[in-house]
Amino acid sequence: MKEGDVIVVYLKDTEGQLKLRPAVCLRQLPHNYHAFIACGLTTRLQYCVEGFDEIVTPQDDNLERLREISLIRLGFLSQIQIDEIVGHIGSISEERHKRLLKKLSDYLEKVSE
Repeated sequence: MKEGDVIVVYLKDTEGQLKLRPAVCLRQLPHNYHAFIACGLTTRLQYCVEGFDEIVTPQDDNLERLREISLIRLGFLSQIQIDEIVGHIGSISEERHKRLLKKLSDYLEKVSE
């Protein structure tokens, strides 16, 4: 696995139940963590945060194994251990990966008002 890969992993849903879903590997954690910071995908496009989240389709990037139009939710972050990864369904482009990291970084650096 590498940064930008779209993986399949068990993530908690809004009710705390584990659900098998796709996620984007945003950044591999350093040293001996053997983990990624990842963000989940959902088909519930109504959750889109304009200017933050991104919509992807099976025709985008290297995502032909994605089942339907989905939303990359930058606010749905998790630490994923490498041994928790169930499968691999593609990858996002380097350009999209950099854009997502920039959006997240800009948001984290933003000073609260």
